Amino acid sequence: MRVFLTSMVLAVAASSATAQSPNSITAEGGDIVITPIIHASAQVEYAGTVIQIDPWSAGDLSVAKPADLILVTDDPAHHFDVDAIARLRKPGAPVVMTAAAQARFADGTVLGNGESGVFAGIRVEAVGAYDMTPGEPYHPQGEANGYVITLGGKRLFFAGVGECVPEIRALQDIEVAVMPMNLPVDRMRPIPVAECVKMFRPSVVYLNHYDRHAAWLAAPDGDPPAEEQETPATIRALVEALNGEDIEFRDAGWYPPHTQ
Repeated sequence: MRVFLTSMVLAVAASSATAQSPNSITAEGGDIVITPIIHASAQVEYAGTVIQIDPWSAGDLSVAKPADLILVTDDPAHHFDVDAIARLRKPGAPVVMTAAAQARFADGTVLGNGESGVFAGIRVEAVGAYDMTPGEPYHPQGEANGYVITLGGKRLFFAGVGECVPEIRALQDIEVAVMPMNLPVDRMRPIPVAECVKMFRPSVVYLNHYDRHAAWLAAPDGDPPAEEQETPATIRALVEALNGEDIEFRDAGWYPPHTQ
């Protein structure tokens, strides 16, 4: 059994998790270190190379490192933040993004759903991120990406925001999957996320994008808005749904404690 349903994991999920908690994955040539920043924003390090995914100024970028490669999954501000990109981008570092984002950032390189390329020496595959079930907010096909990156012989999947579409279910040999949860209209609630990862069976799964108060995170003056869901309970529901599967769940803490 790979799911770590320990009292420590549940305590972290239910109370205070610290952002920027590094997590290591063993790979050829050294460890891959994944550092959550906030919401969908993460830093990945391997063999001296730094990748920033959806960098966002709402997170503590003082602990983030200059990026050799930046990946942008979508064009809303909490995925596509020009100021954060400018702050973290090394001179000339490629910025891979969607066509909608590139319309506001001419120096970006577009990868469409299903396309791939090598950037900063790293193979990047764009995976469709969209909804199949109607309801707002709706994510149409072709406007957003998830990304598979290959580092040290390991394939890491950072999902874009959307449902468990055929392109995700068809993924193979994924070591780490970072999945969004708690989207509206029950499109990717805990059980659908669990059923999704059971289809392509990553060795390790993280959750991100699971607290929906992105607007408050961007300008956190005063108290956070009323909780529309019991977030710790949804995390526990996912862990329980993976019980008995050969999939390790890691709660990395993507939010400040008062938003959990």
